[in-house]
Amino acid sequence: MPPAGELRDQSPSKNNNTQSSDTQSADAAAAAAAAISAAAADAEAAGLWTQIKAEARRDAEAEPALASYLYSTILSHSSLERSISFHLGNKLCSSTLLSTLLYDLFLNTFTSDPSLRNATVADLRAARVRDPACISFSHCLLNYKGFLAIQAHRVSHKLWTQTRKPLALALHSRISDVFAVDIHPAAKIGKGILLDHATGVVIGETAVIGNNVSILHHVTLGGTGKACGDRHPKIGDGCLIGAGATILGNVKIGAGAKVGAGSVVLIDVPPRGTAVGNPARLVGGKEKPTSLDEECPGESMDHTSFISEWSDYII
Repeated sequence: MPPAGELRDQSPSKNNNTQSSDTQSADAAAAAAAAISAAAADAEAAGLWTQIKAEARRDAEAEPALASYLYSTILSHSSLERSISFHLGNKLCSSTLLSTLLYDLFLNTFTSDPSLRNATVADLRAARVRDPACISFSHCLLNYKGFLAIQAHRVSHKLWTQTRKPLALALHSRISDVFAVDIHPAAKIGKGILLDHATGVVIGETAVIGNNVSILHHVTLGGTGKACGDRHPKIGDGCLIGAGATILGNVKIGAGAKVGAGSVVLIDVPPRGTAVGNPARLVGGKEKPTSLDEECPGESMDHTSFISEWSDYII
């Protein structure tokens, strides 16, 4: 039998080997899960792209005046990434910012980061499901300026994180000029986002927006004018922000919360709470605010469920 000292020397080695084996197994499982998730995302994007092309062919047959336009924007392209890069390039170009340059910029960014393509797919589905005026995915892809502004912002945000700030700011300026949507390149935005109508939306530099959020026109996520640094709102998953709402300062709008149209919010709103008015008040009161039955008003798009608790005077 080896001396006790030798046994003590070997035990840590065995433990290290076991830990290393466990780590390798965990890494392998994580890699397998990531590969499955990526394959599922690829399949979803491919299926959606097939549907978009079918819609474009149908529209081209029904309306020959649009045939050339639909061919150049959708039918001539092999993927969603190429189509949206071409379309955004033509929308945002100017006499000094060429469409070919923008096409290459958008395409390189979308193809280098699959998460951007996945977010685009989620945004398309959000518009199609939540907006009854959206008649098809191809209609959203070509004509919804809120959707297009968000996709262009994703590219400008990527440029910002790569310290390519002058180009990010130039792209931000074109997005604001063309779509009337002002989103600072540093703002962080999730997926499954609907900017409904979109005109006049302003989102500040340090704002953060979660997943499955719906925001209507003329919404401002701004600063108070007196703070520096982290100074803009944080919007949780599944929120619904009504038309003309103004949310100022580094305040938190909790997951599943609702902000009524025209409200001015200067303090936190709890998860699944409802803030209404100018200045905004919590439905149910500050001490015991009413909690919404629905978990994701950003998907249901229900703007009026709070009325019975807010007031007994209904026109």
